[in-house]
Amino acid sequence: MNKPIYVLGTGLSHNGSAVLLKDGKVCVAIEKERLSRIKHDGGNDYLAIQYCLDAENIKLSDIDLVVQCANFEIPERNQYKGKRIFANTDFPKIVNISHHLAHAYSAVGTASFNECNVVVIDGCGSPLDQFLQLHPEHKHLIQPDIIKETKMQCEKDSFYYFNGQKLIPLWKDFSVMSPFSEKNLSTPTTKHSIGGFYASVSKYVFGDMQDVGKLMGLAPYGTSGVYKVDAFEFKESRLFIHHTWQYHFDKPSKGYSYFKKHFSYYANVAKWAQEQVEKAVLECIQYRTNSYPSQNLCYSGGVALNAVANSKLLDLKLVDNIYFEPAAGDNGLALGCAFYGWLEHLNKPKTYHNGNTCFGKSYTDQEIEKAISNESIHFKKLENELDLLHYCAKQLQNGKTIAWFQSGSEFGPRALGRRSILAHPGIKGLKDHINKNIKFREDFRPFAPAILKDKVTEYFKYGRNSPYMILVDKTKPEHVEDLLNVTHYDGSSRVQTVEETWNPMFHKLITEFYNVSGIPMVLNTSLNKKGTPIVETPKEAIKLFKETAIDILIIENYLIETKLQ
Repeated sequence: MNKPIYVLGTGLSHNGSAVLLKDGKVCVAIEKERLSRIKHDGGNDYLAIQYCLDAENIKLSDIDLVVQCANFEIPERNQYKGKRIFANTDFPKIVNISHHLAHAYSAVGTASFNECNVVVIDGCGSPLDQFLQLHPEHKHLIQPDIIKETKMQCEKDSFYYFNGQKLIPLWKDFSVMSPFSEKNLSTPTTKHSIGGFYASVSKYVFGDMQDVGKLMGLAPYGTSGVYKVDAFEFKESRLFIHHTWQYHFDKPSKGYSYFKKHFSYYANVAKWAQEQVEKAVLECIQYRTNSYPSQNLCYSGGVALNAVANSKLLDLKLVDNIYFEPAAGDNGLALGCAFYGWLEHLNKPKTYHNGNTCFGKSYTDQEIEKAISNESIHFKKLENELDLLHYCAKQLQNGKTIAWFQSGSEFGPRALGRRSILAHPGIKGLKDHINKNIKFREDFRPFAPAILKDKVTEYFKYGRNSPYMILVDKTKPEHVEDLLNVTHYDGSSRVQTVEETWNPMFHKLITEFYNVSGIPMVLNTSLNKKGTPIVETPKEAIKLFKETAIDILIIENYLIETKLQ
C-alpha cells in the first residue's frame, strides 16, 4: 500500500489557519483563533499545525510539502512571532506564495468545476516587491505606472484563469498604502481597495474594524439616497476611491450609547457604504469577465463575504456558474496554500470535493465525558438517535434555545450546523433574547434561517442554493410573520440551504423539527458570544453554556440541560 501524500498549507496573516491535504483532499483544517481563543488570531502557526497533525495521527516527518503565505514578509523556517514547528529541521520543504494566489487556489481547490475564471477582491494582499520576489515571471502583468511608483503598494484585486491544473494570472492591480492615521475615516490598508473602504466606514460607525460584517447587518435599517457622493470610479481599467467622500462624514461613533442615540444617522451611512461596495464589486467583476470570458467564475478574498453584493452579482447572470468560496477571508489562505502545493507544485490532478466545509476533528465519548465531569454538571446520554432528534425538535418548538455541537467544526466564519445555537424561527421575542442574553451583542444584528434544501423555494423569493450562508434572499410576504426571527428589517434573509450529503445530522434535526412543527427550518447562529471565536472543544461549549442563557446543550448524543443542574 502506497504511503499517502500529505501537503500542509499554513496562513500566517491575521485570521491564521492550517490545512492538511491527504492525496489531494482536505482531511483536517483549523483556524488558529478556535484554539488560542483570541479572535482573528494569526502570526505563529505552531498551534494550528500541531492540531492538524494530532487529528490525522501523523508526525511532521510524514508531511511531504509545506506551502505558506503571510502578508508583508516571508516567514523564516525556525521563527515567526515565536518558535515554529519546523525549527531545527530541514524537512519538509517549505514553499512561499503570494496572498492573492492563495485566495484564488482556495476557491479552485474546492469548486465543483475544473475550468473557470477567478476573481480576488480584498483589503490588502502582498506588497508588490514581495510579489515580484515570489513570482518574477508575472512582472509583465503589472502596469508600468505601478512599477514606477516608489511608495509601498499591495495587491487589491486580481483576476486569474484556471485550466484544471494551474492558475494563470490575467490581471493584477495594486494600490499604495494609506498613510497611518487615527482618523476614523482613514483607510486602514491600501488606499484604493474595496475592503479598506468598508473597514474604514465600519470604524466610523462602530468605533472598530474587527467585525465589518456588522455594517452589512445595519444597512437594511438605512434609507437609500441620503448621500449623493460616489466613493469609487473606474479609470483606465482600474478601480480607485474618491477620497473626497470623507468630507461628507464628520460624526464618528463615540461608543455604543452614542451610536444608539444617533441610530438612524449611522444606519443611513451603512446603507450608503453597502450600496457603494455593491456598485464597485459588480462593476469590477463585470469589467473583468467581459474582458476574459468564461462560463464559470470563482470569487474569493474578504470582500466575497458580503452576502448582499454576492446575491446581486448572481442576479447579473454574467456567467453560468459562480462559486463563492466559503472561507473567502484570510482564514482561507492556508486552504489555498495547500491546493497550490498539490496542483501546481506537485503537479497532481485535482480531486473531487463534495462541497463540505467542515474539517475539524471529532471528539470521542471519553473526551466529552471528561469535559463534563471536570465541570461537575449533570448529563444524560441518549443512545437512540431518533430520541435525541425528537426531543430537540420538541424543545425548539416550545421556544427553547439549543447549543448544537456535532462532529468536526466548520472552517470559515459561518456556523453551518456543527457549532451552532438553534432556535425557533418564528416565536416572538426569541431574536431579542438571543442577542441580549446569549450572544451579548447589538439588538439590530440579524439571524439566519437554516432550511432544508428542497423547501427553500416555498419560503424565499429567489430560492437560491446557499449552503454556506453567503447569499441573501427575500422572505416571501406570506411567511414574514412566521419567520420574524430570521427575516431582517428590509425583508431580506441570509439563507443557509442544508445539504444532507455533508451535513447529515443537522439535516436530520431540521427534518424532525419540520415533522413536529410544520416548519422546515431553524434559526441558526454561531456557537459563541460577542468578541469570542466559535467554540471548538466540548470544554468550551460547556463553558459558554454556563455563561449564557442557553437552555440546552447537545454534544454529540450527550444532553446537558439547565433543569439538570
